[in-house]
Amino acid sequence: MQRFRVICVCAVLFLSFFFAHAGTLVQFRTALGDIEVELYDQDKPITVQNFLSYLKGGYYQNGFAHRLQPGFVIQGGGYGITNNTIFAITNFSPIVDEFGVGQRYSNVYGTIAMAKLGGYTNSATSEWYINLANNTSLDNADTNDLFCVFGHVIAGTNVLNTFNNFVSWTSLPAPSPTNLVLTGYYTIYNDALYTLPVLSSNFPPTTNSFVFVDVSLMQIGIQTVGASKQISWNSATGLTNLVEYTTNFTTWNTLLTTNGTGARMTATDTSPTPDRFYRVQVTY
Repeated sequence: MQRFRVICVCAVLFLSFFFAHAGTLVQFRTALGDIEVELYDQDKPITVQNFLSYLKGGYYQNGFAHRLQPGFVIQGGGYGITNNTIFAITNFSPIVDEFGVGQRYSNVYGTIAMAKLGGYTNSATSEWYINLANNTSLDNADTNDLFCVFGHVIAGTNVLNTFNNFVSWTSLPAPSPTNLVLTGYYTIYNDALYTLPVLSSNFPPTTNSFVFVDVSLMQIGIQTVGASKQISWNSATGLTNLVEYTTNFTTWNTLLTTNGTGARMTATDTSPTPDRFYRVQVTY
């Protein structure tokens, strides 16, 4: 009995510590499912605020995962699509690397970190990546490494596992009809899209097959109610909240425009189709 009581006290203390340090929650919505990420606001304040500045500034709108190496990382935040054209995100000034600031976090499976230029420690801008394995070599104390982890996945590891099962594709015939890494096709932007994840083996590839990633603070939920779809989200107080849907990730349609109250709000799509993808945008 004495041992049991000690274990319970330790568990309570652990939970209290965890919740006391809870950070900003960010949602990465993809066609493969949602990934929920908790950010380390207290330990990595510059890195988190930099990430949120891109998010709130709309720089991550219409973005996609531009790099996938199964068993290593999924990466985005560098490029977007408009009118079926790929564009590079406009960058703010590079930030100071906070790898050694606050608590040290290793690049293990399910953590999110900022990408940077090789050989330049303080060079992170807009690009983020999520570790798909325990990549502790990225913690090495040299200018090529010291990649700053600033959060971790708290839900959606099933999506990470799906990314780990993508198959490399260099030429026809494709090894599978879906979930492929198109290798060596796009050599634009200094080969940044050299290992591009795509959802279809259509060739030449179209932007409709890219892995679209919607990054927001809204915590969007989708529920089937009869013949309708109900979209719920954490609204932003006093700001315009725009609920949109698409079937191709290049053309968005407005479902609802409303003023946020700070409470969780809902919108209903009475004529949904199976391929509709929903997002909520806010004018910060």
